[in-house]
Amino acid sequence: MSKRREQGFPGRDAVLAFIRAHPGKVGTREIAREFGLKNADRAELKRMLRELADEGAVAKRRRKMHQPAELPPTVLADITGRDSDGELLATPTEWDADESGTIPRIRVVFPRRPQPGTTAGVGDRALLRIERTDEADGTPYRGRVIRVIAHARTRALGIFRRNPDGSGRLVPVDKKQAGRELNIAKADSMDAEDGDLVSVDLIRTRAYGLASGRVKERLGSMATEKAISLIAIHAHEIPQAFTPSALSEAEAAKPPRLEGREDWRDIPLVTIDPPDAKDHDDAVHAEPDRDPNNKGGYVVHVAIADVAYYVRSGSALDRDALTRGNSVYFPDRVVPMLPERISNDLCSLVPGEPRGALAVRLVIGADGHKRSHSFHRVLMRSAAKLAYAQAQAAMHGRTDDVTGPLLDPIIRPLYAAHDLVRLARDARDPLDLDLPERKILLKPDGTVDRVIVPERLEAHRLIEEFMILANVAAAETLEKKGLPLIYRVHDQPTQEKVHNLLEFLKTLDLSFAKGGALRPAVFNRVLSQVKGGDVEALVNEVVLRSQAQAEYSAENYGHFGLNLRRYAHFTSPIRRYADLIVHRALIRALGLGEGALPADETLEHLGEVAAQISATERRAMKAERETADRLIAHFLADRIGATFQGRVSGVTRAGLFVKLDDTGADGIVPIRTLGTEYFNYDETRHALVGSRSGAMHRLGDVVDVRLVEAAPVAGALRFELLSEGQVVPRGRKRDGERDVLKSQRSEKERANRASRKKAGTRSRQESGKSGKGKSWRR
Repeated sequence: MSKRREQGFPGRDAVLAFIRAHPGKVGTREIAREFGLKNADRAELKRMLRELADEGAVAKRRRKMHQPAELPPTVLADITGRDSDGELLATPTEWDADESGTIPRIRVVFPRRPQPGTTAGVGDRALLRIERTDEADGTPYRGRVIRVIAHARTRALGIFRRNPDGSGRLVPVDKKQAGRELNIAKADSMDAEDGDLVSVDLIRTRAYGLASGRVKERLGSMATEKAISLIAIHAHEIPQAFTPSALSEAEAAKPPRLEGREDWRDIPLVTIDPPDAKDHDDAVHAEPDRDPNNKGGYVVHVAIADVAYYVRSGSALDRDALTRGNSVYFPDRVVPMLPERISNDLCSLVPGEPRGALAVRLVIGADGHKRSHSFHRVLMRSAAKLAYAQAQAAMHGRTDDVTGPLLDPIIRPLYAAHDLVRLARDARDPLDLDLPERKILLKPDGTVDRVIVPERLEAHRLIEEFMILANVAAAETLEKKGLPLIYRVHDQPTQEKVHNLLEFLKTLDLSFAKGGALRPAVFNRVLSQVKGGDVEALVNEVVLRSQAQAEYSAENYGHFGLNLRRYAHFTSPIRRYADLIVHRALIRALGLGEGALPADETLEHLGEVAAQISATERRAMKAERETADRLIAHFLADRIGATFQGRVSGVTRAGLFVKLDDTGADGIVPIRTLGTEYFNYDETRHALVGSRSGAMHRLGDVVDVRLVEAAPVAGALRFELLSEGQVVPRGRKRDGERDVLKSQRSEKERANRASRKKAGTRSRQESGKSGKGKSWRR
């Protein structure tokens, strides 16, 4: 029954309580009906709702009011300015306003006793510890600075192009700054040579003409090998050099002795890696279980390099590793998390050499489910180093000198155990996206030779599934022991993204049964409907975009994609700091000796570490992607005018992004180049639709394009579209499409009314006209 008001306008608390009781289901109309408000009160209600949204108390999405998304205890934020009192304000670096509502503001505060690296200013990016506040000034959060991640950009990175008189210009390496060059006077050039990668201080900005800069540092010549990855390393401030104290600790390290370890040197563990792998941090072995109570079952051993033995908490090696967070892999080099003395020598499980390891013994039942597990600190000796294709070839009868003697005693049991594990994996039904990954192969001079899509082998899946089992076992053990740890978590898609996916699938006449709890199987059923069809790549891409991003967290909320309730990274401590934390926690929990997690380690501190290494992981992914873009742009720079086949990989209001089939290169087709009619951006269908012809260019479409421009330094490509769009039949709109068009018409009408109001036009005739709304010229 409606709460008809008896004493004036409803208070804020009453309105908030009603919204919180019906999140996502009520808008202005429903609230007015609930409290018996008349038309004259609507303006006041809308004003109140705007204030609540501005303060972050509610979030408005699709005309409905929602509870605002909460910030986590630790967040990466950008310091954007100051309030009227001069205090710093920040906003979270990653925030989707469409899904989570108004971007929350955070008042930045500093530790009472400032530590090195905690002094921040406007433009900086910092890691903040978040607290809720009761202040009614639009800043619902207070964020205490833990660490400054990046300072404000007062410098630019680019390639120096020298003029005959010694002056020059800077060609920016940032794709967003492509075409915005800087002037550099001869006196400010630091004698840079043509083609040098340089860091430049911005010294003057002009209203017209080029801005100016002063060379601060010469970083290397672009004529040398490995120059392309050097750009990403400096652009993202990825540390290259280890501190002298860390290098001294690495050089002083000695191989572990058997004392305090179990002797596993007679167990024929083998490593299976890519053929070009330089470090080998995991080894596997399997054998039939001799326990009569587990007939048909297997025992699987997974041994992981004992990095915690060498990298102790609080040491110089530990500080350097945390700063890096992870190793970064480029086509031409690796920037390691640990010095090579550790990663490529003492902790690399090379054949025939005794190595320390933290190992797990997994007992697998005949149904493929893990029946039990136990962790051991061991001394092991790898029996062989195998490549994925080499192991797979042996199973197909093509053995070589290495795999011949290993086939029956080692390789076949591994595959037999994997056959069982796969049964449980299929029953678990994790998210099964089919998105091939490309690999860039280089010539000796560092330029691109070719781009390949490595074949997906059963050997890859074998190692992946064994590593997943080991990771689950680690998380289960630490939870049982009640120790803090860093989880690998992956949240389920938001209701907003699921709704958007549902609307998109309607345009393809595909069903999406979302009743009950959301599980990966729901998405897998959609993917199975399009398997082998024309829209398979399109649907895989859209399903991927509906998913949340995996991250590290000291709080466990499960791994949606793998369909696991608890999951932690344990299997790659050479290249991921999260795994090192888990190793230390296991050593402490099980009393396995030196290198344990400190007894005073807190969940709050691990939350800070998790946020930091999540940020370094994203930094590495971006740097790796940009390097691939630059390499491919260099590769294609001399093919201007050539035509290629590709697939639309992105649709935005700016135009179409196209990924080429043969190289995987991404480039843009600007919307202004599509033709002579207006194009509307249809968010539901991920498409640009011609307003006159109905021609539609949609995500996933196979298209032919011509390369018009390449900017190798920025990794940017511009294409001209040669393919015609699909024509949407007039008058045959599905329900979902009618909703989209209705929404677009409403937007156009609102925009037109606002324009008329601004112009002061009051005539009844004008108010009945329709406007153009949000459309763009071809």
